[in-house]
Amino acid sequence: MPQTTPPGQFARMNDQVDRSVRSLLGRIHVNRGVGRMLVLFALAFGLFAILNPRVFLNPINLQNMMVASPEVGILAIAMALAMLTGGIDLSLVAIANLSAITVSTMFTAIASSDPATAESMGGLIALVGVLVGALAGAVNGFLIATVGITPILATLATMQIFNGIAIVWTGGTTLYGAPAVLSSVGQATVGGVPLLFLEFLVVAVLIGVLITRTPFGRRTQLQGANPTAAMYSGIRSTSVLYGTYVTTGVLGGIAGLVFLSRNPTASADYGTSYVLLVIVIAVLGGTNPTGGFATITGVVLATLVLQVVQSGFTAIRLSAYEYAIAQGVILIAVMVFDQVRVRRRPRPAPSSQTETIALAEIPRA
Repeated sequence: MPQTTPPGQFARMNDQVDRSVRSLLGRIHVNRGVGRMLVLFALAFGLFAILNPRVFLNPINLQNMMVASPEVGILAIAMALAMLTGGIDLSLVAIANLSAITVSTMFTAIASSDPATAESMGGLIALVGVLVGALAGAVNGFLIATVGITPILATLATMQIFNGIAIVWTGGTTLYGAPAVLSSVGQATVGGVPLLFLEFLVVAVLIGVLITRTPFGRRTQLQGANPTAAMYSGIRSTSVLYGTYVTTGVLGGIAGLVFLSRNPTASADYGTSYVLLVIVIAVLGGTNPTGGFATITGVVLATLVLQVVQSGFTAIRLSAYEYAIAQGVILIAVMVFDQVRVRRRPRPAPSSQTETIALAEIPRA
């Protein structure tokens, strides 16, 4: 007669799985991205400050770096959030462009008959752009959570769809015009610090709190670390994935507003190189590509590191192609460092056969 597992023993096994996941998250990923990014930032900033201090340390150049980093940084935060679940969102740039095109189209359509009304509705028009991003994120969530398509394939498909819609919408041309409130934000400073950069920091803080201080963030981390343990803990993966991709869509919409704040134009092909760049930034910042951990502070620092490198290369008159090579070298160096450190870390001895099984099921970074 087959033996069955007593209910009490099953509950103990489930508790051990949960404890093992929590222990693994705390043991492997404590600030691994933040420390190395601080070191890289200090090294990069110091190097270019020595090589060409007159250009690199010029206040205008420093302000330009802070103005340029938010649009890429916000997209990188969104990418890190998608990776936290073990997924990815390749459609982020397309969502940002679609949001910017929506705002520009609405504004110019209203301004053609009543410019004053168009300006007074600037805030509402910007909100519509963010809602477009949320809707696009919900489409991704539906394909991934409900239909069950792999995130990389689902978002690759929606990237093509959103790009196609944008090209048909604009006829392949650049749209001109945006609410003056966005341009004002793009040019404003607070104590010499661009307002766009401060908004970037606010977004980073809010997403950081969402990940680390809310039940949704904890569920998202466990979903990415071990979906099986998450299921036994009563976490509904569908709601977690929907919430994640709607949030990344909202961040994409906000990035679209940042595009317009820097330059009141919108097109379907703006920022095409950002897709791979934001993945690089997320991984450099300490995000685990297989899910379970992301540090928003690390992502912010990684954004600043690459922005410093780009500005420094410009200051010493190196080309964009050499900057692309530097991106790859930095990424490979960090990944090699991670692998060496993981292999040197002693593996903990499991306390029981059950914990051995549990640890074997948990993916390691």
